[in-house]
Amino acid sequence: MADETIRIGFVGAGANTELRHIPGFQAMDGVELVSVANRSRASGQRVADKYGLPTVYDNWVELIESDDTNAICIGTWPYMHCTLVLAALENEKHVMTEARMSATAEEAHIMREAAKLHPGIITQIVPAPHTLKVDKTLQGLIADGYLGDILSVDMVVHGGGFREGERDTPFHWRNDRDFSGYNIMQMGIWYEAMMRWIGPAATVQALTRIHVNARYDGDGNRKVITIPDHVEALLEMYSGPVVRMRFSTITGLSPSDGVWLFGSEGTIHLDSASMTLRGGRKGDSELSEIPIPAENAGSWRVEEEFINAIRGKEPITHSDFDTGVRYMEFMEAVTASSQSGEKVHLPL
Repeated sequence: MADETIRIGFVGAGANTELRHIPGFQAMDGVELVSVANRSRASGQRVADKYGLPTVYDNWVELIESDDTNAICIGTWPYMHCTLVLAALENEKHVMTEARMSATAEEAHIMREAAKLHPGIITQIVPAPHTLKVDKTLQGLIADGYLGDILSVDMVVHGGGFREGERDTPFHWRNDRDFSGYNIMQMGIWYEAMMRWIGPAATVQALTRIHVNARYDGDGNRKVITIPDHVEALLEMYSGPVVRMRFSTITGLSPSDGVWLFGSEGTIHLDSASMTLRGGRKGDSELSEIPIPAENAGSWRVEEEFINAIRGKEPITHSDFDTGVRYMEFMEAVTASSQSGEKVHLPL
C-alpha cells in the first residue's frame, strides 16, 4: 500500500479523536477521512460537518463493512474495542484503537490472536503519551549503568484530590465497570510507560478502596461505583526491582506526582508534572537536572506511525498488541489480588 490512498473511517469520534487523530490524519498526504459512526446519528453528523467527512453511518457495522475504507480508527470506550477490532480484521482493514486496549485480559488475548491470523493487517493501540519526552533518555541512562542494579521504584500518582472525593462530582464513564472493565484510574498508562524502562512485573499484590461508592449521572440517576478510587500495589519485576505504586483520585494536598528509581549506583527522579529528570550518583550530595537531548525527546506521532506502518515504512512501536496484553493482564491482576488478598503471578 506504499502508493495507495489510505481511506479512514472513525467509529466513536470522541474527544481524543477530535483533538489528536482527525487533525493528525488530515495533516498527512495520501490519507482521506471518509466516514464516521457515533452513538447517535446527530453526533456523527456534527463531527462530519466540522471536519468535512463525506459519509455518516447509522451504526458501526455499516461503516466497517463498507468498501469505502481500508483503515478504521476506533475511539469508543474500552468495552467495545474487542468487538470492533475483530470486525475490522474480518473485513481486512487496518485498525488503530484508542487506549485502553480492552475491558479484560481475555479480550486482549482474543484481539492479539485474531491479529496474528491477519499478518498483513496493521493493528495499533494509542499509546500512553505522557512520558514520550523522557522515555529514550531514561532507557539510555539505565542501559549505560547510571543506576547500576535497579533496586526499588516508587510511583505516586494523584488526581482530583478533595474535589474528586466529593460525592456531587458527576458520574463519569471511567467510573463504570461495564464500560471500563478492569481499567483503574491512570494505572494502565503508567504501567505501560514503566514497562518501557524496566520491563514487566512478575508478581502483583494490591489493596484497593472505593471511598466514593456512588455518584449521579447527567440524568440524575444514582450510579453505584465498583472501580477503586485508591490503590496501593507492590510489584516484583522480572528485571529485579521492587516497585511500590500509589494511585488515588481522592487524597488531597498530596506531594508532587512522580517516579523515583533507586539503584546501587545512582538515583533518578521523574517529575510527572513537568516531565523533567533529576539524578545523582555515588559521591553526589544532591540531585541535579538531567538534560534531555533534543534527539531523544519523543513526541506524539501516533497517526504518522500508523500510516507509515501501513505503507511498510516502519513498525508499530507505540503501542503494539503484545504491550496491550501485558498491561491488561497487570490491571486484572490488581483486581484479583485485592479481592483474594493474595499475590498474583504474571503472566496470567
